[in-house]
Amino acid sequence: MSEQRQIITNRVAFLETKIPSYAAVLGIVCLLVVWEIICRLEIVPPLFLPAPTAILLAGWDMIASGELYKDLIASLYRIGVGYAIGAALGVLVGLILGFSRWTDAIASPIVYSIYPIPKIALLPLIILWMGIGEMPKVAIIALGVFFPVVINTFSGVKNVDPMLIKAAVTFGSNHLNVIRKVILPASLPMIFAGLKLSAGTSLLLLVSAEMVAAQEGIGAMVLHYGNLMITTKLMVGVLILSLLGLTFNRVLQWLERKLIPWK
Repeated sequence: MSEQRQIITNRVAFLETKIPSYAAVLGIVCLLVVWEIICRLEIVPPLFLPAPTAILLAGWDMIASGELYKDLIASLYRIGVGYAIGAALGVLVGLILGFSRWTDAIASPIVYSIYPIPKIALLPLIILWMGIGEMPKVAIIALGVFFPVVINTFSGVKNVDPMLIKAAVTFGSNHLNVIRKVILPASLPMIFAGLKLSAGTSLLLLVSAEMVAAQEGIGAMVLHYGNLMITTKLMVGVLILSLLGLTFNRVLQWLERKLIPWK
């Protein structure tokens, strides 16, 4: 019996494997080293794929000249405001849809019919409504964030154990307390799944909107240097977008650990 138990323990040992903290950094470093070697050996022409060291030097020059700050600040403002608005409305509407059957029956078909539409295709219409300025770009990001969050929040609410809700109502909780103390905490894992998914969507929409209708921003910078065939500075923009995506993910993971310690 003990031998069988040991065999089972060995088979499931991979589930308890301790991963060192440097593992994520190691993967990125290996990728950069291979990339640098390929460029040094000129397997790919520098015009098509500049070396990481050349990109870093170009980035340093852009920082020293102050060129990068205005584009970065413009993009951070747009994505910060758009993401916050879209996420807040998405969680609120998702909770309402999941809690109220009438709202679910009336509004869910509308949400699911609009969701598949590519949001960037609506940018000309939004510009027509809101004019040329920051609002259309913020609105298109908020719209792209809203739908993944509302759908994931709705799914999280629907998957809450009905016994928990009945127990809360039995002990005298009103609707607001049921949502705040039972439904919202139980839905947090799905809400964070939607927030993580929409983080990538927000970056895609940010770049697309800035390429179409902006003079400043990381997307406009990438388009500008792409037209000039200055690929080192173009790749600086790509690197910044990659770092923004990584930062988004890490911040959301940290918040998830703080708000869902039992997960």
